Amino acid sequence: MIKYIGSKRALLPQILAAIAGVLPAGHTVLDLFSGTARVGHALKGAGYRVLANDHNAYAHTLATCYVQADAERWATPARRLIDELNRLPGAAGWFTETYCIESRYLHPNNGARIEAIRHAIAALAAEPELEAVLLTALLEAADRVDSTAGLQMAYMKQWAPRALRPLELRLPALQPRPATGPCRASCADAEDAAGLEADLAYLDPPYNQHSYLRNYHVWETLVRWDAPETYGVARKRADCRTRISAFNSKPGIAPALARTIARLQAPILLVSFNDEGFISRTALEAMLAHKPHLHVLEIPYNRYVGAKIGIHNPKGEKVGTVGRLTNVEYLFLASDMPLRLPEALAAEPAPA
Repeated sequence: MIKYIGSKRALLPQILAAIAGVLPAGHTVLDLFSGTARVGHALKGAGYRVLANDHNAYAHTLATCYVQADAERWATPARRLIDELNRLPGAAGWFTETYCIESRYLHPNNGARIEAIRHAIAALAAEPELEAVLLTALLEAADRVDSTAGLQMAYMKQWAPRALRPLELRLPALQPRPATGPCRASCADAEDAAGLEADLAYLDPPYNQHSYLRNYHVWETLVRWDAPETYGVARKRADCRTRISAFNSKPGIAPALARTIARLQAPILLVSFNDEGFISRTALEAMLAHKPHLHVLEIPYNRYVGAKIGIHNPKGEKVGTVGRLTNVEYLFLASDMPLRLPEALAAEPAPA
């Protein structure tokens, strides 16, 4: 899966253990801020029926592939098409000019191939799930040969070694449909999607000012394929200035998250947050106080790769020093009823 700030790859064992400890497989889990769909993909593989949601187009595509699309239906036709797409020669155009020459996220040779493949996918007019699988294969292939530190606010001054490798599409790791029924991916604001009925709601909201749209604007454009107006050295989409989320605002995040939590229909909530976030642990506990049973797990966590190499400007020049390399991830488990908790969660109940 793509490199992603806030990715829960390293936290998956704790998240899955927390959910499995209070909810058997076969039940429905709502993943309200699905991002790369890493958690939803793992839950589907563990036998849960997953409802994934994210308001960004690239994230919705990833969730449609990894959560909604079933391996038994789409793996064979997708593999055949991926083989065909891998043989296409490059065809440079607007995408290559914008993201490989005006900016340097990708080498022009790979940019031209990405452009040809993306045009070919659009021309297929494939069913939405199959198209999402193909687009995910393209996103992940592009991510493997990009020239960034993991974010698209800047790119390297010199080409990263991986950027010189040829682009290669691979079949995403699709999961079979759970026995309890089809999983679904939606593309709505979190407050609107919060009303979906589920047995457990998992929330991993943005926690500070860093917008996922601005951090991954190239992937948003690759999915939307809308040749947007761009600005600045980083060639960000113009709508990065207007599609502003309350969850990236210090005064806006607490009211937005409180409204979202109030709309949830699930009897069990699992909220992932970070000690660098705009909301304190105490404030989050108060936000979840309507659930009579609340437990909190603290997990030391290594920060994303960009934190290890320092701060760079859009030209790839280092302009800041390395900050702290670890932070604390919190898992808040709140429930309407008493739960038999995994030992790690039961060890630290929230203060009364």
